[in-house]
Amino acid sequence: MLRVRPVHYTSRPEQWGALLTALGMVQTVDDGDWQEFDAGSGRLALHRVPAGAGSPLDGKTHFGVEVGDLAEFARRTNAAGAEDGTSPAELVRADHGDACRITGEDGFVFLADKAAHGAQCADADPALAVVEVWFSPDAAAAARTLRNIGARLRPAPDADETADFTAKNGGVLMVRPAAGAARSGLGFEYSGDLSALQDRLAAAGHRVSMTEEAFGRSLHVANPDAADLPENPNGAMLWISAKPAAG
Repeated sequence: MLRVRPVHYTSRPEQWGALLTALGMVQTVDDGDWQEFDAGSGRLALHRVPAGAGSPLDGKTHFGVEVGDLAEFARRTNAAGAEDGTSPAELVRADHGDACRITGEDGFVFLADKAAHGAQCADADPALAVVEVWFSPDAAAAARTLRNIGARLRPAPDADETADFTAKNGGVLMVRPAAGAARSGLGFEYSGDLSALQDRLAAAGHRVSMTEEAFGRSLHVANPDAADLPENPNGAMLWISAKPAAG
């Protein structure tokens, strides 16, 4: 199995929980400083950090996935990478337990964790998907790594360096070219009525606007971290893009 599950660090988990609920996500884990929310496709974990402590993690999102069997995932990833001359997967003992560390050719590192619960919550909005983005100075190499972990390439409407993938068990992974050190980003995708979602978010008290972009419409909703972290890595607004039409 492979599921998108980024980890977002924040000193504002209550505000994040309210936003995720308004988006149609359902909380499936509440373990003190660790919470998990299911979308119709993909999962997002919130990790609380102390408020007012100036934590360097506050407002950051770590790229991550969930798998069924760590050893088998590592074996398959390295077998696929062998064709490219790479062995990106390594079984490690992380702070939270056993994991598989993936290292991209650009130096980007992320973890695959064993899924604590496999089924996606049936009550979550089926139109919403969690999206994590890999910004890389070597987009082609990043895309190769995602193929090696078992992500499925999704046809894109253009032929530039961007690449979109889906995970078998839910969620979207994107590669976007960017200068400087590789980094991660967070967003969402919606296959339903964006105007109805905009109304739902506004009714719940969230600041939200609609924009027309090159390949469709997207919503921009105020990032809960932005009030106290004006320079937070995900920016002042989070995006929810319309799911692109199948090619």
